Amino acid sequence: MLDILLYLLAALLMIGGLAGAILPALPGIPMIFGGIWLAAAVDGYRHVGLWWLVGIGLLGAAGVVVDFVAGALGAKRVGASRQALWGAALGTFVGMFFGVPGLLLGPFVGALGGELLAGNGALRSAHVGLSTWLGLLFGTLFKLVVSCAMLGLFALAMLLG
Repeated sequence: MLDILLYLLAALLMIGGLAGAILPALPGIPMIFGGIWLAAAVDGYRHVGLWWLVGIGLLGAAGVVVDFVAGALGAKRVGASRQALWGAALGTFVGMFFGVPGLLLGPFVGALGGELLAGNGALRSAHVGLSTWLGLLFGTLFKLVVSCAMLGLFALAMLLG
């Protein structure tokens, strides 16, 4: 009975992790890895052993790193001000409370506002806002692909093991 509850918790962690690949409030990749590790432990590491966990963990670590730097790289590429970077972060946070439209528009509006506060013109600020938004979008898509790849590797290990 305890095994069933632990497998259920592992599945919930993985499902929540997939949601976290899109929602910045949830640590998606760590949740997925935690669910995979829990399922492997309950199984006694018969199907998903050390090397599978190391491989999946390294893939997850790469996804977390890219996610953290993607938005900043998009902004830095066009020479965004420090205010634009802070604005994008604030816009992402505030946007979480407004659903999908907030998540899509928040980083752009925040970076745009930050760049305007830095004293730059509207066209330049819009360019920085768009570049920041594209960087964040790339990071989110990469995180989603990595999350699915982690789950795919877990499923493959379960089938082969």
